[in-house]
Amino acid sequence: MYFKIEKKLNNSLGRAGVLTTAHGEIHTPAFVPVGTKATVKSLSPDQVLDLGAEVILANTYHLYLQPGDELVAKAGGLHTFMNWRRSDGSFGPMMTDSGGFQVFSLGAAYGKEISKISKITDPSLLIPERFDDSDAPRLAKIGQDGVSFKSHLDGSIHYITPEKSIQIQHNLGADIIFAFDECTSPTEDLKYQEEALERTHRWAERSLAEHQKLVEEEKASLAGSLSLRARGALPLGSSACETPRKGTFLSSPALFGIVQGGRDENLRKKSAQFIGGLAFDGYGIGGSFAKEDMSRAVKWVSGILPESKPRHLLGIGEPEDLFMGVENGVDLFDCVAPTRLGRNGTIYTKKGKIIIMNKQFRDDFSPIEKDCKCYTCKNYMRAYIAHLFHGKEMLGGTLASIHNLYFIVNLVKKIRQSILDDKFFEFKEKFLQKYKSR
Repeated sequence: MYFKIEKKLNNSLGRAGVLTTAHGEIHTPAFVPVGTKATVKSLSPDQVLDLGAEVILANTYHLYLQPGDELVAKAGGLHTFMNWRRSDGSFGPMMTDSGGFQVFSLGAAYGKEISKISKITDPSLLIPERFDDSDAPRLAKIGQDGVSFKSHLDGSIHYITPEKSIQIQHNLGADIIFAFDECTSPTEDLKYQEEALERTHRWAERSLAEHQKLVEEEKASLAGSLSLRARGALPLGSSACETPRKGTFLSSPALFGIVQGGRDENLRKKSAQFIGGLAFDGYGIGGSFAKEDMSRAVKWVSGILPESKPRHLLGIGEPEDLFMGVENGVDLFDCVAPTRLGRNGTIYTKKGKIIIMNKQFRDDFSPIEKDCKCYTCKNYMRAYIAHLFHGKEMLGGTLASIHNLYFIVNLVKKIRQSILDDKFFEFKEKFLQKYKSR
C-alpha cells in the first residue's frame, strides 16, 4: 500500500490524496460503503461500482460466523467470493474491520438505546461490561485477552483474540484490515475508559505481531511455490503457486491501528501517540463520540498521527460530519447510514432528508432530485418510490439506497475536488447552508 498526498487544505489538517492498494487506487477523501456480509444490502456489486464507489468494507465478525472465513479463503478471498470487479474485469479495493465494534454493539449497547454518536451522555444507560452476566443481557463479554461472543445466529460461544481477528481477516483477503480493539460506550466513566484504552493498546501490539508473522509465512509460502515451479516440480497454473489466503500474487494486506480514548482529550492524545508510534500502515479513529465534541476529538488525534499515513474515521457518514472529518485530516469514512436510511424510506437531498412515505410524495411525479445523475433519479419518480414503500416492495429499498449511496459517495468526491480547486470552505458553507434549510 502507498499513500500520496496531492494537496493540503490551507489552515487545517485536511488533504486530498491517492491511496494505492494491491487492487487499485482510492482517491481520498473517500466514502467507503459498508457491505457487512460481503454485500451492500439490497444492491449488487455492479450497482455499487456504478454509483461511483471505489472501495467497500466488510465485517469480520459476521463473516466469521457465516459463511466462515475458511470457506471464503477457499473461494479465493472476498474479491472472488462476492465478485467485486470493475467493468474491465479487475478486482477493486476492499477493507475489513476487526470485529471491535461488535464489542460495543453486542456488549454495552446491546438491548439499550445507545449509539456510536450521542447528543447527551446519560450515565443511566451505562452497562458496566466488566460485571457478571446478571447485570444486563448482552452477547459480548470482555476479558483481558479477548472477547467472548455469543452468536446471534445460533447461540454458540466464540472467543476472539487479537490474533484470531487478524487470522480471520487474512483469510478474508481484503486489501486493508484493522487491528482488534475495544470500542467503548459514550456513557462509560473515565476509569473504565482508561482501563479499556490500555487493553486496546495491548491488543494493537498483538494484532501487529500476528499480522507480521502471517505476512512472513505468506511470503515464504509464495517463495517456496515459485521455487518449485522454476524447477518444474509444479505444473503451470497450479493453485499451489498462489498465496494461500488471497488466491492471487498480490501483496499481503495493509494493517491499520485504531485510536480510542472516548471523549477525554488526554486519553485520545495518549492513544494517538501510542498507536502512531507503532508500525501500522494507516490509522482508524474509532470509539464513540458526543455529537458536540466529535470535531475536537478528531482534531486532537489527526494532529498527532503521522501525516504521511492515511486516517479512517470509523462508522461516521452524515453529510455535516463528512465536512468536519475532512477539515480535520480524515481520508476515509465508512457508515451504514445511507443504506439503512434508504431501506427505511429516508432519503438524502441537497435540502436535507425527506421521508418518502409522507403524504406529499404520493402524487409527486418528479425525481428525488432533478439534477441528480444516479440511476434512481434518472429513471423513477417520487410517487413510484413512495408506492413501493407503501406496498412493502423490495425495490423501494434498493432505489432509495442507490440514491443515498450516490449522494454520499459523490458528495465526498466533490469535497475532494474542492480541496484541489482551493474552494473547500466556500463549498462547505454553500452546501451546509442549503442542506440545513429544510
